[in-house]
Amino acid sequence: MKKILAACLLTLPALVATTAAQAQNYPSKTIRWLVPYPPGGGSDFLARTVGQALSQQVGQPVIIENKAGGNTAIAAAETARSAPDGYTILNADNGTMVFNSALYSKLTYNPEKDLAPVTLVGRFPMILVVGPASHVKDAKEFIATAKARPGSVNYGSAGAGSPHHLAMELLKVNAGLHMVHIAYRGAAPALNDVIGGQIPAMMVDLAAGGAFIKSGKLRPLAVANPTRLPQLPDVPTFAELGYKNVEAAALVGVVAPAGIPADTLNTLNKQLVTAINQPNVKQRLIEFGVEPVASTPQQYSDLLRSETVRWHKLIKDQKITLD
Repeated sequence: MKKILAACLLTLPALVATTAAQAQNYPSKTIRWLVPYPPGGGSDFLARTVGQALSQQVGQPVIIENKAGGNTAIAAAETARSAPDGYTILNADNGTMVFNSALYSKLTYNPEKDLAPVTLVGRFPMILVVGPASHVKDAKEFIATAKARPGSVNYGSAGAGSPHHLAMELLKVNAGLHMVHIAYRGAAPALNDVIGGQIPAMMVDLAAGGAFIKSGKLRPLAVANPTRLPQLPDVPTFAELGYKNVEAAALVGVVAPAGIPADTLNTLNKQLVTAINQPNVKQRLIEFGVEPVASTPQQYSDLLRSETVRWHKLIKDQKITLD
């Protein structure tokens, strides 16, 4: 036993030295960046835009790999099982890191224990929109109409448990409304039905709905953001209308497998933050409808904790489940 212990003690410094050397040389090979959605969406756009800049900075390939399914759980579980060496990272949104653990009684990963926050990349603030033929002219009128007809006003979303869905549930609670949720498979079909008048309203992010708003096919009524959006300066916030707690956004960040060495995590964070803050990258994100963020791991972790508290309460109180 003493010989075994001695051998282990002799090996330990070598392992520490190897780990330190790997962290110092990071990255020295291809980085695999998982996106838990199909190509073409907002999360995919973020990864490809920032990933291209990251690749140029570090002189290594950054491969974007789309792994859709399970409300982002398939890609999240694969990331959690990957080696914690910084060479497998994941685009994670609030569904991955906040909502899923409340919506499902069983998950194939634990967002708090299995995934390490690296940086928040960007925010997609939610906007309440109606179709062009709607008689509703502003958010106050929409709320008054829904309140006068409890249970008879439907709203669409990009899917059950999506930020779009839960943003409207947040409005329902704060405004005392009873509306019926109609879940779609993605924002595009939901938007088409709002534009066509089949569904009265929905919450949407600017990336998905911006072109329709600009062309007049959607009418924005209010933004679920602390301040007015620069792209929609005439559209009030819910806080301005008296609903200060109606703030919601799709939050997209980068996470790595838990256990990633601190030096590697810090290097990855610094490289991602530098990539996000490149003027051309920042401009592309803003034009797409994203608010670039680029936070520290601790800031992202603190945000996830506070978001978990408020959204888990809403999901529990509204008895929302996807089991």
